[in-house]
Amino acid sequence: CFLVPNLKVLGCIWGGGGASDFHDLLFWRDVRKTGIVFGASLLLLLSLATLSAVSVVAHLALALLSVTISLRVYKAVVQAVQKSEEGHPFRAYLELDVTLSPETFQAHATTVAHHLNQALRLLLRLFLVEDLVDSVKLAMSMWLLTYVGAVFNGITLLILVPPASLSPLSSPHRIQAKLPGLAKKKAE
Repeated sequence: CFLVPNLKVLGCIWGGGGASDFHDLLFWRDVRKTGIVFGASLLLLLSLATLSAVSVVAHLALALLSVTISLRVYKAVVQAVQKSEEGHPFRAYLELDVTLSPETFQAHATTVAHHLNQALRLLLRLFLVEDLVDSVKLAMSMWLLTYVGAVFNGITLLILVPPASLSPLSSPHRIQAKLPGLAKKKAE
């Protein structure tokens, strides 16, 4: 991938599908799913920009509870009126086994430890100037970030990330499909 070199780590966050699910979201292959993820993440970041994190979590929990309680009461009323035996609307989810086996936990902990060790080695290499060029690149990047930080605060930058990463312009194959001359030049 030209945007994120190691999507295997990000794929673990999204679930069992791995990096391909993340690619599908990033390149708008399923517009509906990408729109939902984009809208939800943007709403969350805008909420965090105006409210505290505790308030955002409390509001999200209240919204989820209001939906689930309303559905539970509705199903109970329908069941009482129709005298049916449908049962609890969330029974299938309540009976799911969500325990984490020690083997699964150990495998994820090992993966996280591996990535953390790689990051620590990289930081040591950069800050203790093993390679002068790489350390100067880091210094220049941090110097440029001081100017970015003077203009934007952190939450503003986080709000700008989803539109930038999920924009149709981040997908080169869509741009090539719209510009037939570009595809011809690549073929030559």
